[in-house]
Amino acid sequence: MKVMVMAGTSDAVKIISKLAELEDIEVIATTTTKYGGDLAVTAGANEIIVGRMGIHEIEDLITVNEIDILIDATHPFAVDASLNAVKSAKSSGIMYIRFERPSIEIPDHEQVFEVSSFEEAAKKAIEIVKENGNYRVMHFAGVSTLHYMIKWINPQFMVARVLPVVYSLKKCLEMGIPSENIIAMQGTFSKNFNMALMEEYGVGVAVTKESGETGGTSTKIAAAIDLEIPIIIVKRPVVNEIKNEITFTDVVDVLNHIHHQNL
Repeated sequence: MKVMVMAGTSDAVKIISKLAELEDIEVIATTTTKYGGDLAVTAGANEIIVGRMGIHEIEDLITVNEIDILIDATHPFAVDASLNAVKSAKSSGIMYIRFERPSIEIPDHEQVFEVSSFEEAAKKAIEIVKENGNYRVMHFAGVSTLHYMIKWINPQFMVARVLPVVYSLKKCLEMGIPSENIIAMQGTFSKNFNMALMEEYGVGVAVTKESGETGGTSTKIAAAIDLEIPIIIVKRPVVNEIKNEITFTDVVDVLNHIHHQNL
């Protein structure tokens, strides 16, 4: 059986690693970055495809490689990727499985603000910094969403925590963020570590997205609350097209389903 995993998260790496242990399973992984591709190879993928793909590219990949099952383990905020994945699987007549990392419960706290989009997050951030007089914003939501902040806030006041890859660093510098305000790190960090970062940079507000426990959202919120720093949480987008598709929130359940299909 040939399984294609659309990767890009730590959850996807776990899925690939476990699938690689099963007999008669060949895993082809797709990622948008070389860094993600390297992680997929290390996890045991038989082949990797690096780069962004539209519907037609995914369909061609499914046909050429005779894929039996497509597992969409992309990030909860990668809406376009999930849409392309489910449409390609349906048009190709193969099984689509969505792995959705579990959500967390956002604390009901006066310093925690939930918003529905990054545009709304940027507007809320400027409202908060104008009120408290501290214009320094710590952005935990990834380099691809930084431009929403830059529209409203002087990049000199932005502190961006991004992946330690050339693309991310280059984009930050191109947007005018000072090099000393770029924190290039990979991983999920403790509340105390996040507190240390926020204190070190003296931020007036933090911005992140609801990426689940594995995305470190809880520890960022806890750190901000303890420091009495306002934090803005961008809620996950709802993808109506995958509401009725096979969806799992546990890696074990994904593996059990694949194993059953392979019997």
